Amino acid sequence: MPKRDLAALPDRARLEIEFEQPYLLGPLFGEYDRHLVAIEDRLGVNIAARGNRVQIEGEPDSAARARDVLVGLYNRLDQGHDVDMAAVESVIGMAAQRRFDDIITDEVSAPPRVMIRTRKKTIVPRSTVQTTYMEALASEDMIFALGPAGTGKTYLAVAQAVAMLIGGQVDRLILSRPAVEAGERLGFLPGDMKEKVDPYLRPLYDALYDMLPTEQVERRIASGEIEIAPIAFMRGRTLNDAFIILDEAQNTTPQQMKMFLTRFGMRARMVICGDPNQTDLPRGVESGLADAVGKLEGIPRIATVRFGAADVVRHPLVGKIVEAYEGPGS
Repeated sequence: MPKRDLAALPDRARLEIEFEQPYLLGPLFGEYDRHLVAIEDRLGVNIAARGNRVQIEGEPDSAARARDVLVGLYNRLDQGHDVDMAAVESVIGMAAQRRFDDIITDEVSAPPRVMIRTRKKTIVPRSTVQTTYMEALASEDMIFALGPAGTGKTYLAVAQAVAMLIGGQVDRLILSRPAVEAGERLGFLPGDMKEKVDPYLRPLYDALYDMLPTEQVERRIASGEIEIAPIAFMRGRTLNDAFIILDEAQNTTPQQMKMFLTRFGMRARMVICGDPNQTDLPRGVESGLADAVGKLEGIPRIATVRFGAADVVRHPLVGKIVEAYEGPGS
């Protein structure tokens, strides 16, 4: 654990951190110190590195947050986790918000309370809401994940599903999505049914290939262990011993959502992901996602997790874009 020292002035503070493992400083600072530059730009501080010591100068609150970001990232490296620009931006985003005053102790500096291990990677939460979500994924029977793009709703659900499949906790994965953009025009698209709907299911394939080697994904799809299909293919089935994910759920009607939710079988787990503010349904058609949350929220074993712009873990501009579109006057 790095040693800390603080010498504060009325309006400026100078902090020094001494890191015990110099070999971790390269990945901590990033190529050409890009991680340090990002911290300086986002938190309004000056950072100078000398050997295994780092000095931070700035307003007391900003300097303390910059220190905590560096310590948190260093600890992640020390625990064997990679630190890339996305991780840096995520930790900066958490530390820069005043409502996360206790996050450094709870979520950044300390080892993650929850993680998901798949064949290709170990995933740790990148925001407080992601921590809550990952805990719900590990314990609840049905989870509604609501929020904008880029918050990890579907990605983390697929990760948990893959972890439970390879761990033998479920026998199969069923990943579904409404092909609402095609509507009744689906029959006019070229190719067989799989070729018609695959473009709408591509994000689910992408998440799977990020968790499992390509040959395993293809083998498990061929064997039926992994099924990726439009929501219409769920009708009339009871899904036992399965991890079931519905993506883009805001594009279901209440009737479709009821049909989907009642597919829930014994020893199953179901995750419903969507952004209530981004429906592609025809004007005047109620979203099945909003309807279901209104009816089911508060029932035991059903969790609802809400993400916001602050939880976006893509490029920081995505969070700003979400805020601009969802702010006052939008």
